[in-house]
Amino acid sequence: MNVRRRVTRPGLMLALTFATGVVDAVGYLRLDQVFAGNMTGNVVILGMAATGGGTGLPVLGPVVALAAFLAGAATAGRVLRTAGPGWNNRCTALLGGVGLALTATALGLALVGADTSGARACMVASLALAMGAQAATARHLAVKDVTTVVVTSTLTGLAADSRLGAARGRGARRRTAAVTLIVAGAAAGALLCQVHEGLAVAAAACVALAVTALGGRVAPATTGSPSTAPSTAPATAPSTASATAPSTAPSTALLRP
Repeated sequence: MNVRRRVTRPGLMLALTFATGVVDAVGYLRLDQVFAGNMTGNVVILGMAATGGGTGLPVLGPVVALAAFLAGAATAGRVLRTAGPGWNNRCTALLGGVGLALTATALGLALVGADTSGARACMVASLALAMGAQAATARHLAVKDVTTVVVTSTLTGLAADSRLGAARGRGARRRTAAVTLIVAGAAAGALLCQVHEGLAVAAAACVALAVTALGGRVAPATTGSPSTAPSTAPATAPSTASATAPSTAPSTALLRP
């Protein structure tokens, strides 16, 4: 019971946000300046590279990352197409697949390395595929302001609802946590890359697998609303009917001439 009370769906998505920071650090620092989770960055890189002009920016990596990310998101969307809201076995399976894909990538980096363009493209594809599936699963779980892969909308909401903006103060802690954790993940990824990039991806894989295990435990606690409906309706309806109907009828009859 203590685990179920302490582990929440937003907390799990924030943990995946940290893992994304680690993965993107590996992609940018060791895989030709490619983002595995932040597709906006890849689109901008491709736009600048398309102008030519000796920018020296990569093309193959961002294209591979975009294609793999879309494939992962589409696959997860297909799996979750008929799934109900909230965490379910399909979410567990998808995030477990994310963890396994990251584990396989970490092994590939350790055994094969990323010294050639072909090897780097394969590693990018594997990371982006995992991030696409993770992002689509997070979208299904619908934790507000935590997409696990980008924080642009999170920063927008944080600033717009701050005291300097609309002064609503909604979700400030969660938004701040999301931004802080993706920065912390990127910093951790950069530090681990100084040892070996495979170690950084392995750390992200451990986070994803831990979230998968904990998500399976917290799932029953998120679907308890239907159990309250039958207990309230029968209890209130008979009491009000029996209390009001008999008491009012005789009184009105006595007042008639």
